[in-house]
Amino acid sequence: MAENDTELLDYEEEEEQEQTTNEIVAETKKPTGGYVSIHSSGFRDFLLKPELLRAIVDCGFEHPSEVQHECIPQAILGMDILCQAKSGMGKTAVFVLATLQQLDPVDNQVSVIVMCHTRELAFQISKEYERFSKYMPTIKVGVFFGGMNIANDEKVLKTNCPHIVVGTPGRILALVRTKKLNLRQVKHFILDECDKMLEQLDMRRDVQEIFRSTPHDKQVMMFSATLSKEIRPVCKKFMQDPMEVYVDDEAKLTLHGLQQHYVKLNDNEKNRKLFELLDVLEFNQVVIFVRSVQRCMALAQLLVEQNFPAIAIHRAMTQEERLSRYQQFKDFHKRILVATNLFGRGMDIERVNIVFNYDMPENSDTYLHRVARAGRFGTKGLAITFVSDEEDAKILNDVQDRFDVNISVLPDEIDISSYSKLVCFYYSIWICVCICMLKIYVCAFLTTKEQDCVLYSIM
Repeated sequence: MAENDTELLDYEEEEEQEQTTNEIVAETKKPTGGYVSIHSSGFRDFLLKPELLRAIVDCGFEHPSEVQHECIPQAILGMDILCQAKSGMGKTAVFVLATLQQLDPVDNQVSVIVMCHTRELAFQISKEYERFSKYMPTIKVGVFFGGMNIANDEKVLKTNCPHIVVGTPGRILALVRTKKLNLRQVKHFILDECDKMLEQLDMRRDVQEIFRSTPHDKQVMMFSATLSKEIRPVCKKFMQDPMEVYVDDEAKLTLHGLQQHYVKLNDNEKNRKLFELLDVLEFNQVVIFVRSVQRCMALAQLLVEQNFPAIAIHRAMTQEERLSRYQQFKDFHKRILVATNLFGRGMDIERVNIVFNYDMPENSDTYLHRVARAGRFGTKGLAITFVSDEEDAKILNDVQDRFDVNISVLPDEIDISSYSKLVCFYYSIWICVCICMLKIYVCAFLTTKEQDCVLYSIM
């Protein structure tokens, strides 16, 4: 990686003359001093636009998470941000709210560029922008990624140019090279899952070329749950005096509400064990991760044949089909999703409370991202990993050592309340309904004295 670092832009050398003539502007770009966040108990204390606060209330958010509490006050001041925080803690909302707060839309001018490594994640981020800007009707959001007709993207940019562009580097770069996408007025440059984008050299080159197409004076923000010490200097080369938020104690990256267990078995025993667990566990939605497209298709078909409400997502599908299936799962039309690592990072489906590693992930980073599909934003969840050989066992031990987490053998019985807050909520409602019906029956058919005795006994 070190030998490729020289490819990264160093604006201090490249634009030395420009900085000399604009010295005052360059010196005043960022606030100075320590990075002490504003103490806030609610989103209202961030002094956000009323339109944003209304949207936040509609989304059901009451209090910012730790990472939102720490980063949003500095982000809305225009600071560069390099942020690592555990999955499911609302990192996306940091840059969505910060950019919408600062955005002053100008017709036919792109002000915000957001890039991520997968098409589905780009689609999800664009929907988050639409959700939080619902009371800001003048703001337009566009999402561009491969697998779709580029002519349609070019038409959108020409006839209805968005103020916020979300996409994958390959498609964004293609639009920049043909001069269909003009980034010369961009004020905010964001990378989500930045480690994934900058570790892969081909994707990093695309990001760099796009970065060169934007102005020097802009806000840069990067986010990921996994941000190694080796990749941090690479990220910082895109930034100027950034606020840095890291989780150096990797034990803190695990989700506290997530129960993690493993099952040791042979590969040919996985299907039977999976069906058995799906029959006995109380789940809202489930994600099952496998290692290849072929296994993904085969397992999904097998689940459907066994009358499970399953659907599959993998790279061999057309982009339209992938998005359609993603939306079906998100809208709760299907309760079980079989997926490759395509779905392993960033995807946020709030009803998912169980994740299966049907096939062991290739490393501890991938494990962390996979299991974080459950137990998001402080909720409860369950992760079950199938271990079928020595290599699987080694990776599982690496996960436990690195994140200081105990992944125990799956017990014969699991308390529902330990992994499904929503199921317990529905159970509580059912109990309340039963009590109310009993009270109605008592009042209708028993004498006053009998009513008092029965009601006293059930209170």
